[in-house]
Amino acid sequence: MGERKYQQVWKLDSKGSYNEKLTKLVKQLEDKLHHFTTPRILEDAIHITELLTSIAEVRVHLSQTSSIVSCLMAQNSNDQTAVALKGEVLSINARFDSCLQRFIIMLADTNESTWKKIIDSELLRNYRFILNEWKENRLEIFDNEQIITNFMADGYHAWGDFYHALIGKIIVNIGVEGKENKLSVGQAINLRSHPNEDVRRDSFFKLEGIWEENEEVFAKVLNHISGYRLQDYHNRGVDDVLAVPLIRNRLKKETLRAMWKVVDQSKQPFIDYLNQKAIMIGGKKLHAYNFWAPLSRVNHQIEYRDAVEFILKQFSTFGDEMESFSRQAFEKGWIEAEDRSNKSTVAFCAGFPVSEESRVFMTYGGSITNVLTLAHELGHAFHNYAMKGVDGINRQYPMCIAETASTFSEMIILDAAKSKAKSDEEKLFFLDEKLKRSVMNFMNMHVRFLFEKKFYEERKTGIVPSERLNELMEEALNKGYEGSLASVSVHSWVWTPHFYLTKVPFYNFPYTFGYLFALCLYAKSKEVGKEFEMSYLELLRDSGSMTMEALVRKHLNEDITKEDFWEKGIKLCLEDVEEFIMLSHKLTK
Repeated sequence: MGERKYQQVWKLDSKGSYNEKLTKLVKQLEDKLHHFTTPRILEDAIHITELLTSIAEVRVHLSQTSSIVSCLMAQNSNDQTAVALKGEVLSINARFDSCLQRFIIMLADTNESTWKKIIDSELLRNYRFILNEWKENRLEIFDNEQIITNFMADGYHAWGDFYHALIGKIIVNIGVEGKENKLSVGQAINLRSHPNEDVRRDSFFKLEGIWEENEEVFAKVLNHISGYRLQDYHNRGVDDVLAVPLIRNRLKKETLRAMWKVVDQSKQPFIDYLNQKAIMIGGKKLHAYNFWAPLSRVNHQIEYRDAVEFILKQFSTFGDEMESFSRQAFEKGWIEAEDRSNKSTVAFCAGFPVSEESRVFMTYGGSITNVLTLAHELGHAFHNYAMKGVDGINRQYPMCIAETASTFSEMIILDAAKSKAKSDEEKLFFLDEKLKRSVMNFMNMHVRFLFEKKFYEERKTGIVPSERLNELMEEALNKGYEGSLASVSVHSWVWTPHFYLTKVPFYNFPYTFGYLFALCLYAKSKEVGKEFEMSYLELLRDSGSMTMEALVRKHLNEDITKEDFWEKGIKLCLEDVEEFIMLSHKLTK
């Protein structure tokens, strides 16, 4: 079994007339909408059901085609055919968005008494949540009907694509083990966990130099994306920049406020961890380029085959379905992990709902961080698997719950690695890896949230120059980490791709939500055992058709608008801090 080889280049069916199929489906939807009017009587529930079926079909085919294009562009940033295909998909997507918006506007115009009768009909029983959500939040969810859809494809979304194209073309010259290497940004970032501090420092400052050299271009891209988004919000009468992200994540403002308050009040133990790590490396304050430094002289270079086998074995301890699904992903060639140039820097999982598959994309470099990234993306894929059989209308779940399944999978692997440690030194290594993730979710994500919120407020009054962006990032870093890091990257706003996503605003707090929620679920799974897998799958299946408050209330009987829920999750992380500091003192005596 140990000799088995797993391919690191995925099988990707990029052939076939996907856009032709999509165009046909959208045309059929447009024709149906042409004959549809605002519902007036109970019998109109039949026509709504027919349209929902058509919308669901377009949505799953659009999702599959978009995923294929994303995969093609990620595996080769110079693939011009994929770039052209992306343009076609964006145009089709714009037509679909226009159809969906027209449909929702007509639903919103339905008088309340008629709406109540229609929504309570048995025909629409499975769609009540999403229909009510569309009717109530149509202005916050969908783009203003006066906006020209081609502008979105050729302007707004194009800026996001331009950002990834810029990053993909950057080459970084870094010396590793006496050899000069020409690396992609993704490969250079992977060096953050290199055992040699000189390599970590060199790659960090080489990248910082590149960001500084190109900051004006990236500032323009970021300002154009945010400018469009703010204008769109203004056209819809939305002033609060968090209104749309909260609605799309199906979260109440009280929930977000409670979560961040608990996080903000619980940072001191993590500062103690960072300070202790600085002492162990040699210094009073931890340099940012040493954050991911491994705390062990043990060689933790892990062959891809061994990583796969370890993941499968540990997933099997949680549940048979997770292990079986993941084995299928490896054996059927759903994973792209080869370390090569011209690849995207961002790891991701793409769902293929038509063929009921997923694809995982990453660059595997042999570190424990890479193993955890692989497990993380497989968690996303398992969530896609859990949605099999769910109606296409109810398959789209918010980002905050998407990050729960991925984080949950990471925890399985990291805890298993820690439990199998053969020495205190190795145990400390894995505790460090766990705490890095806590710090990333409680401090780094808070930094991103603080930066993005302040940036958007300033962007309302005009262009924010690169110099000011650096200042805003430095302020956010100092507040988020409470001054516990040295040599911080004031250019984090350049190399953090989440700031440039045109379809997902404020992609920061969903990570913290998902991490803390996953902690609670993981603790529950340890109590219940393998039987928990079925409950876990049921929760994931519900994730596309409930608010997060209702989902947690139903499956955990907890109120996430209250601070005590979030305190339970953080408490588990504080135990890791205590153990880390105790072990580090023991080893340095």
